[in-house]
Amino acid sequence: MSQTDLYTLAGAALFIIGLYGLMTRPHLLHKVLALNISSAGVFFVLVGIARRVPGTTPDPLPHAMVLTGIVVTVSSTAFALALAKRIYSETGIAALDASDVDAEENAGG
Repeated sequence: MSQTDLYTLAGAALFIIGLYGLMTRPHLLHKVLALNISSAGVFFVLVGIARRVPGTTPDPLPHAMVLTGIVVTVSSTAFALALAKRIYSETGIAALDASDVDAEENAGG
């Protein structure tokens, strides 16, 4: 198994794990973390395809895209966390599932 195959498989696995977490977890913090895991998977794939032929210099374009993606991911994570905190402070609930909202309202009285 080559290095490219390893990075591609690891990236695909991380992306699938993050996508699963994004779809199944109602809590906002879990969704933000799942999105970060998915983006790490995409970065792995881009780094893996940067070196196409062993022994040659890597293509710099995927590396530049990964660096740009890291900056975008950090800033969007900060925005998402600030938004989640605002949602929690306004509603008192940090989940998007309607059944969780109803259960917390009924329990709280």
